[in-house]
Amino acid sequence: MDVLYLDLFSGISGDMLLGALFDLGAEPVRVEAELRKLPLGPWHWHVHRDSREHIAGCRVEVHAAPAHPDPAHGAPPRAHVHPHADAQHHEHRSFAEIRRLIEESPLAPWVRERALAWFRRIAEAEARIHGQPVETVHFHEVGAVDSIVDIVGGCIALDLLGRPRVLAGPVVDGTGWIECAHGRFPVPAPATLAILGARGVPISQCEEPHELVTPTGAAFLAEFVEEFGPMRNLVARRIGHGLGHRTLRTRPNVLRAVLGSCASAVGGPPAPHDWEHDEVAVLETNLDDTTGEQLGAFMEAALQAGALDVFYVPVQMKKQRPGVWLTLLCPPGEADRFTELILRETSALGVRRSVRERRKLRRQIIEIATAYGTVRVKVGLLDNRAVQVKPEWDDCVRCARDRNVEPRVVWQAALAGASPMVAQVTAAHAATQRKNF
Repeated sequence: MDVLYLDLFSGISGDMLLGALFDLGAEPVRVEAELRKLPLGPWHWHVHRDSREHIAGCRVEVHAAPAHPDPAHGAPPRAHVHPHADAQHHEHRSFAEIRRLIEESPLAPWVRERALAWFRRIAEAEARIHGQPVETVHFHEVGAVDSIVDIVGGCIALDLLGRPRVLAGPVVDGTGWIECAHGRFPVPAPATLAILGARGVPISQCEEPHELVTPTGAAFLAEFVEEFGPMRNLVARRIGHGLGHRTLRTRPNVLRAVLGSCASAVGGPPAPHDWEHDEVAVLETNLDDTTGEQLGAFMEAALQAGALDVFYVPVQMKKQRPGVWLTLLCPPGEADRFTELILRETSALGVRRSVRERRKLRRQIIEIATAYGTVRVKVGLLDNRAVQVKPEWDDCVRCARDRNVEPRVVWQAALAGASPMVAQVTAAHAATQRKNF
């Protein structure tokens, strides 16, 4: 399967993405023919070649009005406007209205499904921000014709390119302020932060004093991108550039898209894994003057405070002093809070910090009724196969105590009872993966 890698050094917006997909080979004429199946009223677009900082690419400008030919050239003028300028002249649509618009259209099923999922990411973020049901969320900029064209057109273009796997680099946004329908807000926009946060995607800011990642672009990343990180074993077959509307101070306003394949060490494309991924902060310190009782109390306090894990191992320190190497894992956003806890509750004078990538099995908890009571069983899934099946030990101990048997007897009974349900869980997971990708 082909891989589409998005290089996000200047962020991402809906029009930049569409331009990049056109530059990769998706034909605008075919995309427009499909878009005309949506009852959007009069609209037109200009798809043309341009450049940013001497980088040639494709620029897409959508206007919610009929095209007026230029008398001198017999073609629509190529006006350069803000990508959301037409939004103020168009009705706002609710998510329910957009859902009906797409569901009732004759678009291809895959396009309908992915476009709705893209819109839903935005609607769910707006619902959280404004405290209202998802179906009643009213889109402002995103409900305008240009954004609908960007989103649905992006799905059509991906379909024409063969529905490649989507990977992306680290997400970079700018700084400063934006004016939106709800007032003046700092960059990143509230919806952008909420969308990426819900998916667990980290975002960093650069010195560019403009919004680089729009909510539409953020929702595409949250819905389509399987993994974020630098290029790894990427073989580029085609390279496309989608151009933004403004000239930036510190970098070209370009979304670089690479269509190709990922080569493994032996030269073939690796099979994609369906594991989960995130980042975790690792806090470490060496202690040579803390007692076992103090360490035990700290571990209990840290776990109660929400640490993902805490552990320590014996080490030999300078001057031949025996000590311990204390390690605490926590979400990156909680690193300061747990650093303070270590400095307050142990004898540490300093804490080493780093952020690491994690790969995790997709997990599901099932409840198994045994002759000794109900036991929860954790199932770890990888590539549509159960690779870990583990009864919860605390449940086994509780049931064993109630029935006056050994915990291992309950453990074995839970494992035996879990077998048929694990097969059902695996089949359901495989069906979900086929639906999403």
